[in-house]
Amino acid sequence: MQFTPTQKRVTAWVLLALVALLALRALGPVLTPFVVAAVFAYALTPVVDRLDELWGGRMPRLAAVIIVELLFLLALACVVLLIVPVLAKEIPLIREQMPALLDRLQATVSPWLEQFGINVTFDLATLKARMASYLNQNWDDAFPSLLSSLKLGGSVALTLIGNVVLIPVALFYLLLDWKIVVSKVLELVPPRMRPGFDAFTGEADGVLGQYLRGQLLVMLTMAMYYSIGLALFGLDLALPIGVFTGLAMFVPYVGFGIGLVLALLAGLLEFASAKAFVMVAAVYGSGQLLESLVITPRFVGERIGLHPLAVIFALLAFGQLFGFVGVLVALPASAVLLVAIRRARAGYFGSQLYHS
Repeated sequence: MQFTPTQKRVTAWVLLALVALLALRALGPVLTPFVVAAVFAYALTPVVDRLDELWGGRMPRLAAVIIVELLFLLALACVVLLIVPVLAKEIPLIREQMPALLDRLQATVSPWLEQFGINVTFDLATLKARMASYLNQNWDDAFPSLLSSLKLGGSVALTLIGNVVLIPVALFYLLLDWKIVVSKVLELVPPRMRPGFDAFTGEADGVLGQYLRGQLLVMLTMAMYYSIGLALFGLDLALPIGVFTGLAMFVPYVGFGIGLVLALLAGLLEFASAKAFVMVAAVYGSGQLLESLVITPRFVGERIGLHPLAVIFALLAFGQLFGFVGVLVALPASAVLLVAIRRARAGYFGSQLYHS
């Protein structure tokens, strides 16, 4: 059987893609810091270029890279310092107030269910004893088990520390030499294929860049909204929970759900149950409407085509196949696949096969 030149090229690209996927899966742990750094470099390179343009090209790229990376690392540190108080304060409160919380839940849920003819009785004494034992045991054993795992699994701890050190270093060099790296990759593309390849990658870059920039604005706007909304109800942990909810919206629906649960749990531990439910319903209900009807259409736009369900599926599918590295490459791969589907669809509708 003879293959045409076009079939040979398609077969070669398919085999190359399969080899790349197999390598990605086999070398996932080794590639993780470099993939993380590459994703951050892709997002931060426009900031470095913009900073260089503001100074009329007089600022050395080295200085621009150092400024941008330091600000980025500082922002990450601030996010971590905001999330830690949530865990540090809520876990002891859960352990101390769980019996009272169960009593309040029994007094609230049982009468409400009885209105529908459903009689439910809880063995609160046994439930309290078991939950208290579980929380006390796990809380007391958390740090010893952590230290033990660090001692027994020294390679894991060493890998974690190595990634923490390696990612900023790799990010620095990628930001510094991003244009050189991109040009070296483009040199591998045959000259006759460059126009089509440039058009394809340009469209994919536009889709992904617009999505990431728009999603970042959505996350920051909603973080401010949830923080202010929870603070108006007097919640002590309004700022960390609001910021966490906004940033976790990078994963559509899932991040919102986790933030809602955290806010409800904090409200039940701090307020009466009625006020906690009202707070969550008012802040998160209005926030979801605002984000869906106003913020996301304005900042992200329908024309991008990355549907929230497609984003969730891509994150889960790539994460299942390639682990943490798969989660990092899910959105870029989705953008490329989206452009490929658009072009294939346009080619099909313009072909004789469709019109025959």
